Amino acid sequence: VQRVNVVSALQMLEASQQAVNDGCDIFIASAAVADYRPIRIAEQKIKKQGDNIHIELVKNPDIVATIAQMTPKPFVLGFAAETERVEEYARHKLQTKNLNMIACNDVSRTDIGFQSDDNAMTVFWTNGCQKLDKAPKQQIARQLVALCAQQFLNEYNDEATS
Repeated sequence: VQRVNVVSALQMLEASQQAVNDGCDIFIASAAVADYRPIRIAEQKIKKQGDNIHIELVKNPDIVATIAQMTPKPFVLGFAAETERVEEYARHKLQTKNLNMIACNDVSRTDIGFQSDDNAMTVFWTNGCQKLDKAPKQQIARQLVALCAQQFLNEYNDEATS
């Protein structure tokens, strides 16, 4: 496991691509990267100029989808935090982003997730899924890593016998 500190989505993309190029079997994309960033970054404090301010935003790169398109491609585990149609959106992201697995949780639930010590997830892959029932986050993390390793070995063995 290697952690690289970055400040921006662009730096994270560059560091992620470098890690894969350096040799990476499994890429776990657990960072919650902002979808958009300001077009311009102010060099000085922005002074009050009225009741409203307009900040132009530009879309950030989709880091996990970019990594999943690399050659050679590592085994890619992505994450999805959804509030509705959780399974539908997770399966769509799995396919469109070319992921090996996606772990999804329903962030509309108040008993799990961001403001809780517990979580629950459903993990999807091309030919299956597994629910990880509500448990402490550390336990969910262990279950997820074990499931990821199992699926990685399954795919590796399938490729080796093909």
